[in-house]
Amino acid sequence: MVTVGEPSPSPSPSRRAVLATGTALGSALALGSQDRQAVAAPATALMAPAAIREEDVWRRVLDDADMVWERLPATWYEGPYLGNALLGSGIYAEPGKNAIRFNVQHSEVQDHRPEFGSLFGLARLPIGHFTLEPVGTITAVDWRLRLHDAELTGTITTDAGTLTLRALIHNTRSVLVVETTTTGGERDHRWAFHPAEAISPRAAFKPLPEGYTANPPARIEQHAGATAAVQPLHAGGQHATAWQERQRGSRRTLVAAVAHSHPATTARDRAVKAVRSAAALPYDALADTHRPWWHQYYRKSFLSVPDARLQRFYWIQLYKVAAAARADAPVMATCGPWLEPTPWPATWWNLNVQLEYWLIHGSNHLELDAVTRALSEYRENLSSQLDTPYRKDSAGIPRTTDIHLQNGGNAANGGYAVGIPGRNPPTPEVGNLTWALHNVWLSYRHTMDQSVLRDTLFPLLRKAINYYLHFLEPGSDGKLHLPKTFSPEYGVDAPDCNYDLQLLRWGCTTLLEAARTLGIDDPKAPRWREVLTKLTPYPVDENGFMIGAGVPFAKSHRHYSHLLAVYPLYEVTWEDPSQWKLIETSLNHWVGFEGALQGYTFTGAASMSAQMGRGEDAINYLGELMRRFIQPNTMYKESGPVIETPLSAAQSLHDMVCQSWGDVIRVFPAVPAAWRDLVVHDFRTQGAFLLSAAREAGRTRWVRLRSEAGAPCVVRHGIPGATEVRDEDGRPVPYEDAGGGAIRIALRKGRTALITAEGDRPPMRIEPVAPNEPAPRWGLPG
Repeated sequence: MVTVGEPSPSPSPSRRAVLATGTALGSALALGSQDRQAVAAPATALMAPAAIREEDVWRRVLDDADMVWERLPATWYEGPYLGNALLGSGIYAEPGKNAIRFNVQHSEVQDHRPEFGSLFGLARLPIGHFTLEPVGTITAVDWRLRLHDAELTGTITTDAGTLTLRALIHNTRSVLVVETTTTGGERDHRWAFHPAEAISPRAAFKPLPEGYTANPPARIEQHAGATAAVQPLHAGGQHATAWQERQRGSRRTLVAAVAHSHPATTARDRAVKAVRSAAALPYDALADTHRPWWHQYYRKSFLSVPDARLQRFYWIQLYKVAAAARADAPVMATCGPWLEPTPWPATWWNLNVQLEYWLIHGSNHLELDAVTRALSEYRENLSSQLDTPYRKDSAGIPRTTDIHLQNGGNAANGGYAVGIPGRNPPTPEVGNLTWALHNVWLSYRHTMDQSVLRDTLFPLLRKAINYYLHFLEPGSDGKLHLPKTFSPEYGVDAPDCNYDLQLLRWGCTTLLEAARTLGIDDPKAPRWREVLTKLTPYPVDENGFMIGAGVPFAKSHRHYSHLLAVYPLYEVTWEDPSQWKLIETSLNHWVGFEGALQGYTFTGAASMSAQMGRGEDAINYLGELMRRFIQPNTMYKESGPVIETPLSAAQSLHDMVCQSWGDVIRVFPAVPAAWRDLVVHDFRTQGAFLLSAAREAGRTRWVRLRSEAGAPCVVRHGIPGATEVRDEDGRPVPYEDAGGGAIRIALRKGRTALITAEGDRPPMRIEPVAPNEPAPRWGLPG
């Protein structure tokens, strides 16, 4: 039986008030504290002595998923990457040089000139990179990104000798540590740091706003053995990169840190202090305090499918999301903590953020939920950036913001305001906050933590919906209508835009349910009910959902903003046969337009197909994604790197394995026929259940549910024939037929139910399933 360590310490004081949410989500968020010590996953009890074999099955599946490089990566999209949600490094060949680049970027480093908008004046700023410069010419590499340890290891071979490499970004210290051990003539290899120009990356793609200039050059300083590149900012403050080398025989260790401060100028001293502290320790001592967090992180859930390439991809996404996200770190920008040339150096709220964080719920990683924390912490900015008449009772979020959810001024090419329905400019993209709050609702539903509902979701959703209510008007048909708004990113405003109507309906429904749960007699409740009764129907035509009234879906378009009612809101669902034609027609029409489709088009289509129970279609869409868009290191690019699509593909896999919308847990609802064996463990569902289940020889063998909140338990288990339900002590558990192949189980908080075929006593092993066929590793294998 696998056991795990002690709970993590209390969150850092700066976040304690935000994170003190009291129950399941509060505990999960606390795991993202800046202390970030080794954290505990709940001990596992599957009611069978051999439930999890003594061998480390997580280590097995993670070792199998390691990316390898037997060829030198030439670009960011080919190379390994390290991160702890703050500091990030991508590793690949230095262009045009006989050297290896270690990029150094940080998710908190940004400009502070709001008058130039979020994409210039508040943009993420590039920091710089180190080059590892060998004595001889590089002839070969043999690298492995060890997911289990979040560490890069391997060798660089030159015509002068070899360099054996170990590298990590320390989970708690937030330093880059690279150790090289040399043979032959490579003892005299060197490191060099190259500061980047501190200008918005968007400058390489769009004209500069009038008056905008780059920040001054960095200055290099020496500090008693440490070196610092100090970058002053026009707006005051600075960011600084400090580093120090340590030589012991044939081993050399580089330690580097980045800090940012505004308006204070304390970044240099903090970075130097961090480097000196870490450089005093050998690599092994640093690794020993870095690895435990990662080891316990992975053990919070388990998933194995017989598609070897997809299973490896999935576990790499779990590594990637933890390298890019923590509750106390900034909400992921389009690149995560890494920053490469991009026209989008900001946080993007009209799809990217939402897709980036979906996988944290099913995989049981609420400690990564920065969205709930940030929307709560910076809630004042959600109102203060609206036009003055609406600030008192409304809220919204622009398409693009900095880490504090600020958009800044309306400079040319500089960003996007929330806008006002019926007016353009600025573009009236109104629904982004409501959609972001759907992510908060998912965090609530997967934990049933009422403090999230009470303190964050209800008050912010109330304001987001109130903004809509200012503009709803009755039409001659007696229905309530919206003036023109914008469906991301179709390019044409439309009245009764489906993006907004669908979010408005979901928002009013959720507010009424939340008020009932919290016992709130809200004076706005009659208005919410009126909206649900009188809101105009969603505009549709012979091709399915339109963009809005009078605006058909008539061109290739990557976003599925007009289809949110189908996914992820599940307001129009395949459970209702009367909606089948609308859903199928809309999906086929949307993906049938080639030309502008992008990667997340196919993840959205896969998840919609999974809702329809069509596992073959879902896996085919994911196959198209892999073939067309996913890069060798599982990253993704459009005009620049964007992180949301591969992460959302992991969620599409979740949707094939388990769905829990509409108060029903659906086990293996969209599994391809080729997946005859499948295992999932401690998969978190809505209602705060932890699901473990196995499929053997093409049939669901057993399903186990543990209730964390005592919510109603309805499960569509998929076990054929007569079944029985037993508790953790083997005693019968009462249940009743809930219709549609589901049963309703009387399951109290803290109790467990095991569902099997009548008389079956399966061993309930949690271990990787055998792959259907061999598949190459990710990276650049030979």
